[in-house]
Amino acid sequence: MSNKSQGPWPELPTAAWRDTCATLHLWTQIVGKIRLTKSPWLNHSWHVTLYVAPRGLMTSPMPDGARTFQIDFDFIDHRLRISTSDGTQQQFALAGHSVASFHAATLAALAELGISVAIDEMPNELPDPVRFSLDTAHASYDPDAVGRFLQILVNCDRVFKQFRTGFLGKASPVHFFWGSFDLAVTRFSGRRAPRHPGGVPNLPDPVAHEAYSHEVSSAGFWPGSGAIDYPAFYSYAYPEPSGFRAAKVLPEAAFFSEALGEFILPYDAVRTAADPDKALLDFLQSTYEATAIAAKWDRGELECDPGKPGVVRQV
Repeated sequence: MSNKSQGPWPELPTAAWRDTCATLHLWTQIVGKIRLTKSPWLNHSWHVTLYVAPRGLMTSPMPDGARTFQIDFDFIDHRLRISTSDGTQQQFALAGHSVASFHAATLAALAELGISVAIDEMPNELPDPVRFSLDTAHASYDPDAVGRFLQILVNCDRVFKQFRTGFLGKASPVHFFWGSFDLAVTRFSGRRAPRHPGGVPNLPDPVAHEAYSHEVSSAGFWPGSGAIDYPAFYSYAYPEPSGFRAAKVLPEAAFFSEALGEFILPYDAVRTAADPDKALLDFLQSTYEATAIAAKWDRGELECDPGKPGVVRQV
């Protein structure tokens, strides 16, 4: 069944695409590490993320000397496409590649464009990592499942961006972190946070220290793994304020996961809701308020009415 026939919030059973998800996760790490290598450091590792595009995920333009280039995952035609500002392009089909052959094909395509890149080949934030160039075990690609994933990302991106308009303070873009394989949006109180303890699997502690240098309320979507082995939305606070996990949040299907230390809303609860957008916005807003109230954020200075197309915000 095509994802389009299921509307904007299609089914995405974890078991049916587990192998494809694992392969795609590693492919995005390869492309993300190219962005990491080519881009100057931006606060909270915002320079390494990917972004949702109408056809998939993209890097946005990256510098290569005086020109720029961009890498796109096209999840409609199922190709990887590399484009440069001088008009040249290379692309190849995604299906049929292992992680090792995808790594080789990507570097070869960059070389054809005259772009030299050397990346750290060890995956991040995953247990028992295998060097990209040696990983022939991950080689699954289900185009239908990837199409469903794209449809979910496109609609999460749309709702997350609407949620983001209700905040005047520092806020991240809506962006895709390839280490944890999730789409996220983060709000900041403006205050410094206690030093993060680190300890994230296969992630240098200084990266975690810098990422969580300031207080945050962060929410997102990810396909699920470990204790939450199904697609879900999440929301957490760092540092976690007293009373946060006891807060009453919406919708009814949301709960606090002691295993993860985060609020969780199963994706299927949004997909099957009478108004999926409202259910998701309720979760985003109520979990943010749980943080802001418990941590005593200056809400009067940080919040505003949600944005509307073509309407100037009143000040």
